[in-house]
Amino acid sequence: MVSPIYESEAVGFSGDNFLNLVVGITTRLPPRQLADRLREIEAQHGRVRGAEKFSSRTLDIDLLTFGEAVVDEKGLQLPRDEILRYAFVLRPLADVAPQERHPQSGRSYGELWAEFDQSGQKLWPVG
Repeated sequence: MVSPIYESEAVGFSGDNFLNLVVGITTRLPPRQLADRLREIEAQHGRVRGAEKFSSRTLDIDLLTFGEAVVDEKGLQLPRDEILRYAFVLRPLADVAPQERHPQSGRSYGELWAEFDQSGQKLWPVG
């Protein structure tokens, strides 16, 4: 399943707007191997990882969740903490998996989005 595409302003720096979406997949890869494969895809499309966390990029593919897995190790955090902090992550995730539950809060992504304070984060669907 693929969410609608949303546009958002850059967060943490001044720059071009970002396009955001979430894709739900089924895979046999374990989380670490999947995350590594996503980094390879980014690199193949010109992504250069630099010292600045908040900067423009050609492509950014994040593994947000992996079922009910909770992982916090070097280079891999599941579920990603950005889910609860940023509208541009939570909104498309709620579109794709509204009934799925955040493994730590126990709340569904649909519920989390309905309760999310959107006042400080501009986000709009791309036509």
